[in-house]
Amino acid sequence: MTQIDQAISIREGEELDAAVVDQFMKQAIPGLTGQPVILQYPGGASNLTYQVDYDDRSFVLRRPPFGQIAKSAHDMMREARVMKALKPVYPYVPDIIAICDDHAVLGCDFYVMERLKGIILRQDFPEDLDLNEADTRKLCLNVIDKLVDLHKVDTAAAGLDQLGKGAGYVERQIGGWSNRFRKAKTDDVGDFETVMTWLDDKMPADVAQCLIHNDFRFDNVVLNPDNPFEVIGVLDWEMATIGDPLMDLGNSLAYWIEAGDDDVFRTMRRQPTHRPGMLTRKEVVDYYMEKSGYRAEQFDYYEIYGLFRLAVIMQQIYYRFYHGQTKDKRFAMFGQAINYLEQRCLKLIKASAL
Repeated sequence: MTQIDQAISIREGEELDAAVVDQFMKQAIPGLTGQPVILQYPGGASNLTYQVDYDDRSFVLRRPPFGQIAKSAHDMMREARVMKALKPVYPYVPDIIAICDDHAVLGCDFYVMERLKGIILRQDFPEDLDLNEADTRKLCLNVIDKLVDLHKVDTAAAGLDQLGKGAGYVERQIGGWSNRFRKAKTDDVGDFETVMTWLDDKMPADVAQCLIHNDFRFDNVVLNPDNPFEVIGVLDWEMATIGDPLMDLGNSLAYWIEAGDDDVFRTMRRQPTHRPGMLTRKEVVDYYMEKSGYRAEQFDYYEIYGLFRLAVIMQQIYYRFYHGQTKDKRFAMFGQAINYLEQRCLKLIKASAL
């Protein structure tokens, strides 16, 4: 059995009141006994994810970040509702066990779900996961297949067809993320105005309307520890909606760092897509289009959009760090990374045939 992903000690300033959590859990889950041991998963820079253990039972609690956050962001109730509706038609979603919208408990909305015990690939493979090049490719294709499967979900059957806002998804995304960046900009980052203008000028029509994850990457996928080629879970449904599948793929590729990328981009790697056997970004696009049936003559637009959106997400987080609303030291270097992403976008724009 390959090493199962484990939570670690809770970061300073993000502690939960164990007595309050215990009282809620025992009211929500009949027969639960013992005292909780609460740990925190180190990945993720948005919603916070904790492991809550009782003797031989283990759960996951998700809550928004501490500090001031945008009113429409981190909607835990929406995320839980999407997961409950999706589970019957997309079995990789963890079961929702309890939902709480009473802020007297933890000061925020939160939910508790089953813990899927498995492998989560972060920056590198676990030490005891030794895959050759062919097996790494097999694993890579299996993970991409789950994105293809998601984009084929019958949203009406899941009761999720009203989740989106209809046609015009691409236009809404460009306008929305541009506005978010301008509101969250700090003095030490570039203005992205050239990038935003290009995205607005070159905007394609929606390719399709389907269920999209909006944060699909290896560290949101859980693998079977007894068979690491098998995906048993897909996590983090915070931004799931009805939208354009190629925009979703572009979001995923923003994290897809290859062995041949420049030194700075490689320092931003958070998943093992650099390993021999992993597909290149171009191969991912070609494989996805072959399996999904969706087409785009030029994928440049979606790749640049994905990088820009990643920069905005990082900027929103960095804004909180910059203004002292969070002490998480992981965010201290985000400003430099955001400036790099702007230059990467500009370089791709210059080379684009669009």
